[in-house]
Amino acid sequence: MTSVFLVTGGSRGIGAATALLAGSGGASVCVNYVANQKAAEAVVSQIEDAGGKAIAVQGDMAVEADIVRVFEACEAALGPVTVLVNNAGVVDTEGRLEEFSAERIARIINLNVTGALICAREAVRRMSTKNAGRGGAIVNISSMAAPLGGPATYVDYAASKGAIDTLTVGLSREVAMEGIRVNGVRPGIIDTEIHASGGNPNRARDLAHTVPMGRAGTAEEVAEAVLWLASDAASYVTGTTINVSGGR
Repeated sequence: MTSVFLVTGGSRGIGAATALLAGSGGASVCVNYVANQKAAEAVVSQIEDAGGKAIAVQGDMAVEADIVRVFEACEAALGPVTVLVNNAGVVDTEGRLEEFSAERIARIINLNVTGALICAREAVRRMSTKNAGRGGAIVNISSMAAPLGGPATYVDYAASKGAIDTLTVGLSREVAMEGIRVNGVRPGIIDTEIHASGGNPNRARDLAHTVPMGRAGTAEEVAEAVLWLASDAASYVTGTTINVSGGR
């Protein structure tokens, strides 16, 4: 049976690298994006050029109706989702909590936490053997910000990723007997576009010296961990979050 990956936020960074790696391994891939259609279609084209099958589907993962629609579009085009990569997320500019507006905090929580929970809910509804599904895997993208806390940078983002770590543990135990494995990956300092959206495009390079391995990581290195957790090679692994952080 061909694996069907739904990668939320799959048009750039870790999401795009994961989609490309899954596609190169023979999976069919649904590349979700919120605004950058051109980037999402470029990922799809790369997968197709390599002989794979992929589609791009627009949808805001902070909006329940969009999440449901993306799952339905993926199923209609590719078949039942067997792997959800719960990757869509957002960060904001660096600062102290006392400076953050309620609107900023709500924006981060709505996408990074509420959206991730609803995506996981939709995956379970479809994958669970209790619901006549065929099982599957969920891989949640967390961050080393969760255990480190993000002080004086983005405590709100760090807190949202702490919620993802808890989701991974709790949901894994909830559905362990229903054919679904739930795991997570905590990227550390990774050189992706997310830093630019947070107002500091050079952040990964500036902080490379704080990493024991002496460098920032790549999105492809994170994708390798995601693909392993989604694969049969990790068949006895659930409720686990892997740090991909160069020792940080």
